[in-house]
Amino acid sequence: MPVPSSSSSSSMFVFTCLLIIFLLNLHSSNCLAKPTNTTPQLSVDYYAKSCPQLEQFIGSITSRQFKESPVSGPATIRLFFHDCFVEGCDGSILISSKPGSKMLAERNAQDNKDLRVEGFETISKAKALVESKCPGVVSCADILAIAARDFVHLAGGPYYQVKKGRWDGRISMASRVASNIPRSNSTIDELLKLFSSKGLTPNDLVVLSGAHTIGFAHCQNFVSRLYDYRGTKKPDPAIDPRLLKALKMSCPRYGGNNDIVAPFDVSTPFLFDHAYYSNLVAKLGLLATDQALFLDPRTKPLVQALAQDKQKFFQSFVVAMDKMGSIGVKRGGKQGENRKDCGMHMS
Repeated sequence: MPVPSSSSSSSMFVFTCLLIIFLLNLHSSNCLAKPTNTTPQLSVDYYAKSCPQLEQFIGSITSRQFKESPVSGPATIRLFFHDCFVEGCDGSILISSKPGSKMLAERNAQDNKDLRVEGFETISKAKALVESKCPGVVSCADILAIAARDFVHLAGGPYYQVKKGRWDGRISMASRVASNIPRSNSTIDELLKLFSSKGLTPNDLVVLSGAHTIGFAHCQNFVSRLYDYRGTKKPDPAIDPRLLKALKMSCPRYGGNNDIVAPFDVSTPFLFDHAYYSNLVAKLGLLATDQALFLDPRTKPLVQALAQDKQKFFQSFVVAMDKMGSIGVKRGGKQGENRKDCGMHMS
């Protein structure tokens, strides 16, 4: 789900911290066509002989990135989501557009313009290390899947085994992005239809949205909720008035600072836990798509259940990530390749 970002100034960081403190206090006082997702060729031990220390190699990179630049966590997790939803989990999001070409790659699509560079850097560094140890063996797609898992765990979430065996896709087109990823103002009907097209259920939608337990969003992704919700010229009624006031302070209707961000999870923004769901119950969801999960009768019961049970969320998240990580898996030959440079220009 979106974790919008870009580089931020020190003043923005200070403001964000103040906003988090304010919201912490606020929260404490208010306490269709389904493709085949079964991919038997994926296995936990896929590289057991060809690169037995693969996960340690990647782990050395992700742990350092997490310490030096914590935003690498949500940035990489978001990268994995955006990769799997467009062309399948094949690393096509990592490819750079060829200079001078009129055909842009996924990475340069308008809907991906605020993907943080830290996510791409993490995969690039991990790939370089893996290539030095096990040249020509491990796909960029598998490295991305493993790195996303690492960051979930580093932020306090569950550790789970990642099935491997994905090949890197040969197709990366910006024109295929918009219709295949969720938007911050999507309706529940639109989200359910999109997830169903990927072989994912309404429960998967709710559980995978829980990735918003960490990360931040730019004003542009929720400013319409504050001033003109769905063309009403009024704020979204499903937002706590005090949260609305706090967000308006940082996000004016016009002329605001493009670097300002707000946390998805107002109570524990840097910890991977189940507080995201408690926030929705308390009308403290940041995006319209977040809050809508509590408003729709098809998704509300699961939101309520996950708000009460962190272990249930963790167990469900592991299952949903495995399902999502199996979307559109490529094999060799015409379907896939093993890129030595994850960002290699399209041929």
